[in-house]
Amino acid sequence: MEAKLFGLIGKNISYSFSKKYFKEKFSAELFNDCSYENFDIESIDLFPEIIENNPNLKGLNVTIPYKETIIPFLDKLSTKAQLIGAVNVIRFTKKGKLKGYNSDYYGFKKSIQPLLQPHHKKALILGTGGAAKAVAFALDELNILYSFVSRQPKINTIDYKYINATTFDNYQIIINCTPLGTKTNPKEFPDIPYEFLTSNHLAYDLIYNPTESQFLKKAKKKGALIKNGYEMLVLQAEKAWRIWNK
Repeated sequence: MEAKLFGLIGKNISYSFSKKYFKEKFSAELFNDCSYENFDIESIDLFPEIIENNPNLKGLNVTIPYKETIIPFLDKLSTKAQLIGAVNVIRFTKKGKLKGYNSDYYGFKKSIQPLLQPHHKKALILGTGGAAKAVAFALDELNILYSFVSRQPKINTIDYKYINATTFDNYQIIINCTPLGTKTNPKEFPDIPYEFLTSNHLAYDLIYNPTESQFLKKAKKKGALIKNGYEMLVLQAEKAWRIWNK
């Protein structure tokens, strides 16, 4: 039987969750014909070479910084991936076509839902990349209003320098979708006035390594409820596995 290859497309991804997770899954669940590799590329233009050089590829995950720039290389998108405007799962169809999906929004939605309380009505999304788009889509489904926070002026976006006590009165959920504070730069954190956070706030960080980022530590000190991105990653990975094996 031909081995089935799965993998992750990204840049500087040696630390990535996916490879370890799927290798352990394949071993534990006796998927002996499956393997998982990292495809660390400097530019998305190298993506076609990966497809060409690995004819036994059956599915891919996509991570920073290619969740949006991968789209032109795909043959089609699921309805939700199209609405979100970002892809983190690619399925190879029976006809050999590449179809893009988004399981990030699903992982985020399922992992934040149990934490939501009646006073959690509005969210600040720090960052505007592919992950932030998936988070926004999930918040729409949860009927939570949101604004993005960015240094780039865009519609429905607040500049970091305008965040103050009033902002945190109006927004009870703060979600870090930036890479600030990851294992490679653990001392970094988004530049927001943490002193205005309270026990009414929920701080969610898509980062999972370290377990408690500086963003979460600072929020926790102010009594906020905190959660990292580990459960989201597990949920989106399992969703990806179901998509690949449709």
